[in-house]
Amino acid sequence: MSKKVKKEKSKTAKIIGGFFKVFFTLLLAVLVFVVGAIYIFERGPSEEIRDLFVVTVQQSSAAKPLAKLFLSSDTVAKIMEENTAKDEDLITDADLVEIDETLDMDAIIVEDVHGPTFNGKMMIVNDPSRVYVYDIPNYYAEWGMVVSDMVKADDAVAGINGGGFLDINGLGSGSMPLGIVISKGEWKNGDQYSSYQVIGFDNNNKLVVGWMTGIEALERGIRDAVEWGPALIINGEPVDVGNGGGLNPRTAIGQRADGAVLLLVVDGRQPSSIGASYYDLIGVMQKYGAVNAANLDGGNSSSLVYNGEVITNTASLNGERELPTAFLVKKR
Repeated sequence: MSKKVKKEKSKTAKIIGGFFKVFFTLLLAVLVFVVGAIYIFERGPSEEIRDLFVVTVQQSSAAKPLAKLFLSSDTVAKIMEENTAKDEDLITDADLVEIDETLDMDAIIVEDVHGPTFNGKMMIVNDPSRVYVYDIPNYYAEWGMVVSDMVKADDAVAGINGGGFLDINGLGSGSMPLGIVISKGEWKNGDQYSSYQVIGFDNNNKLVVGWMTGIEALERGIRDAVEWGPALIINGEPVDVGNGGGLNPRTAIGQRADGAVLLLVVDGRQPSSIGASYYDLIGVMQKYGAVNAANLDGGNSSSLVYNGEVITNTASLNGERELPTAFLVKKR
């Protein structure tokens, strides 16, 4: 090997070595900064910031361990308990909704929504009979379906993500729903004797939100429902949602007194939109006239599809998340 070749190889090795040295130095600096920031959040002088940080990361499957980086498990559990929504005894009164047949029942309106820490979309569906629950054909499948594929599969015009699902350590396949699922009047999942936080529509096309057993849900004539929560607005009154659940991507469903359905999706975990709290959702729903509203599954699941396109920005770099259920909007 010539001296020139050796010299060039040595020069290349030095360049590569220098690159990795700079790279790992920057990586170490970022890690030190992040760990330092978490320490300040968790052990700093502000309990409000501590609680906000804890409840925010606890609602993210992948980031949950960060809450216990400088806090004990007991402290985290206490923070979560103190910031749990107080909605156990609340249930919607169907008489507060009177569907207005004079509305343009073909109309679907989409508007931008904004807050100090979030951006999102509000979809208004004037005809509540068009909104229903779609669930995947097989809960034991390898994977669930993304909302855009559900919309396409059922020839719908729009859709948002629905209820919760089995998601251990954020690695769930999105195929196994948690709790009650009723789709188009058919019981699909859950124990009829167990109590659930039901979110769905009855046979009169009125949004029902509240704790009830499966049997009670059937007796109320629930045609489509999932389980999640917390409730946000019940019978015109905002629910006590504790700390507010932190700042995360969110999905919520509501109904106005005239029957119009409100489908809200807020972007999160992005530089342009950190996310929203439950209080933020309540504020937006109140602005749009909701008399009843509830929080649906959020985080990486949050997605709003309209006319074949995802019109919100999903939190995951991989795009939409596979899920077992969604609220869809029928075509006219």
